[in-house]
Amino acid sequence: MISAGPVCPNCKQTIFSDDWTGLVVVIDPANSEVARLMGIKVPGRFAVRVR
Repeated sequence: MISAGPVCPNCKQTIFSDDWTGLVVVIDPANSEVARLMGIKVPGRFAVRVR
């Protein structure tokens, strides 16, 4: 999940990577095939690949 705050709202971690590529925005994860394939259960902005 891409977060602008000091704590990730999804996993509650405080360590972030700023080296990521691709962006997926999920609005309705229950009805999204992309969210299902990526294992996303909550709405938000997600990186496709993180290094």
